[in-house]
Amino acid sequence: MTTTYNCTSEDQRTEGLQHAQRAISEKKCVVLPTDTVYGIAADAFSPLAVTMLLASKGRSRQMPPPVLIPRINALDGLATDVPADARALAQAFWPGGLTLILHAQPSLDWDLGETKGTVALRMPDDQIALELLGLTGPLAVSSANRTGQEAAQTASEARLQLAESVEVYLEGGFRPVKGTAALPSTIVDATSIPFRVVRQGAIELERLREIVPSILGVGEAIPAELPAADDAAAEEPQVEEAAVEEAAGDAVAESASASAVDAVAPRDEAPTMDDAPAEVTEAAAVEDPTQDTVKPEASSEAKSE
Repeated sequence: MTTTYNCTSEDQRTEGLQHAQRAISEKKCVVLPTDTVYGIAADAFSPLAVTMLLASKGRSRQMPPPVLIPRINALDGLATDVPADARALAQAFWPGGLTLILHAQPSLDWDLGETKGTVALRMPDDQIALELLGLTGPLAVSSANRTGQEAAQTASEARLQLAESVEVYLEGGFRPVKGTAALPSTIVDATSIPFRVVRQGAIELERLREIVPSILGVGEAIPAELPAADDAAAEEPQVEEAAVEEAAGDAVAESASASAVDAVAPRDEAPTMDDAPAEVTEAAAVEDPTQDTVKPEASSEAKSE
């Protein structure tokens, strides 16, 4: 039975988080607030759960959801060959509205969709989301809305669109702030050099360039003085995150290697914002859900936590 919990009440918040944890373990979907918009979440290591998430949104495997993580050290459990500049961006903007597309750990047994070997990761700056991630581990999260509809800024708005396809709705009030427009995370493809913004969102290009000056904005060409990357490396990822087409307006294991599992397993203690890696998902694609979902340009929402 679908249940909504008012997480602004301490009692309902505790009960809601416990119910959401059970739902995730049963391969069901939940809706949670993030620092961008609301996201629909599922167990990132369960192909069945991810399939249910995509079906709830009316989305295909070609738009895989991003993955939200509870702390920054989970990055190395889920991604491989992480560039120093990508780490610098994570240190600077996590937790927060930045999704990084990276090469996925090949040892992980998961199926997020047609990712072409990549994964979109984010640590959200939202206490409710971080508390749930601390209980469940990484979650595939996409924006909590049907594809093509407006991203939800409350759990109530999400329920109007997703209805009984979700087991638990965690209501935490307006996201990001009442009276403001839904704003998805900024998505950066860090699988090739130079890095490229594939969706502009909460983190401005100018702030990203304070950390990585060579990063390209959406649609910008590689400067003539920079050598072109290898064709294989230059292939852009295929991810989804609370999707550009959704949030912008039309708006990751038991078979994993021991080191990867240790890096991503939920901790007993609740995560704190100082854990700086949340993100997402609508890649993965709720972002951000999440909110967050990503449709990368060619290799792993770039169009939600």
